Amino acid sequence: MNHPMETVDVAVVGLGALGSAAAYHLARRGARVVAFEQFDLGHVRGASHDTSRIIRTSYGVERYVRLATAAYRDWADFEQAAGEHLVDVTGGVVFIPVDGPYSAGNFARSLEAVGLPHELLSPAQVHDRWPQFRIPENVETVYTPDSGIVNASRTVAALQMQARAHGATLRPRTPVEALEPDGSGVVLRTPAGPVRAGKVVLACDAWTNTLLAPLGSEIPLETMQEQVTYFKPADPETFDRSRFPVWIWEDTHCYYGFPTYGEPTVKAARDVSNNLMTPQERTFEPSAALVEELSDFMRATIPDSGQVLRTVTCQYALTPNREFVLGPLAEHPDILVSLGAGHAFKFAPTIGRVLAELSLDGETAEDISSFVVPPATPVPH
Repeated sequence: MNHPMETVDVAVVGLGALGSAAAYHLARRGARVVAFEQFDLGHVRGASHDTSRIIRTSYGVERYVRLATAAYRDWADFEQAAGEHLVDVTGGVVFIPVDGPYSAGNFARSLEAVGLPHELLSPAQVHDRWPQFRIPENVETVYTPDSGIVNASRTVAALQMQARAHGATLRPRTPVEALEPDGSGVVLRTPAGPVRAGKVVLACDAWTNTLLAPLGSEIPLETMQEQVTYFKPADPETFDRSRFPVWIWEDTHCYYGFPTYGEPTVKAARDVSNNLMTPQERTFEPSAALVEELSDFMRATIPDSGQVLRTVTCQYALTPNREFVLGPLAEHPDILVSLGAGHAFKFAPTIGRVLAELSLDGETAEDISSFVVPPATPVPH
């Protein structure tokens, strides 16, 4: 006896931060939603686990500043809806060497264009406010009072809980093996049977091309294993979030870090470490060379940050120029792609809302014109 194929309005593939946010916003609007995750919920194989992520409006490009202002509103809306406290404002600094590839002026102009408060600080002014830093004279600093921390793993769990509360069906340990668009929707092939969806949201990051390559729609991606290290300072109170900001070092090699958050440690990392490997090749073993490189930087820049306590790995999937990819495939418009290029967690509630709007309304009021899906990469035969 043949059973009718399960049919939904929207299927979401991938339940990290972006997919979970999409499932929540879709279900909140009353859509019939099923969301698939190939691993367990809250797994450590992607880019949405661990405790903390930086939230900020301090970008050197205006379109990201504007999207970040929307994200702050969406974070507040979600906190209220979920009854959760997820965002802690600490203030934040971006350190920019004057002879490096980035410009403090670009940051200031982008923030000014959106009317956001900020300050340009000298190394002496930085030291006066936060003596924990040791900043060379050739470094300009952009301070934004709205920067802070979002609770990463708790956010993902809360998004999933609220998606379910609004009627979404979440299916962990259920990989999507193939997509079959036919002009009136998409059939998703899974080990549990096929599902037909009017629209599909792909939020599966480094696994995106596994599903797109058979359709001839592969997106250029560079995948790598990243890592963050927790340092144990002798005096953790010195790094309490009431006394120490989130920080970013923008140079040829970029670094970033946090005050203490939930434990008496200081978290820091190099951004884009180029430890290239596919998800299948990933070792989950921290690179000792990268730990030493970061430790050298921390000893020079935050001398009292302490000794290495532990290192945790994660995964990046970088798009060309690290631009977001957000929207439908040109060849298969019922399939929407969401790629955050390793800096999207702070935008998660907004990206989820935009994906819901694109799926249900076919448009969004947010300016995502710069985030179009890039042309497909030819798949070798």
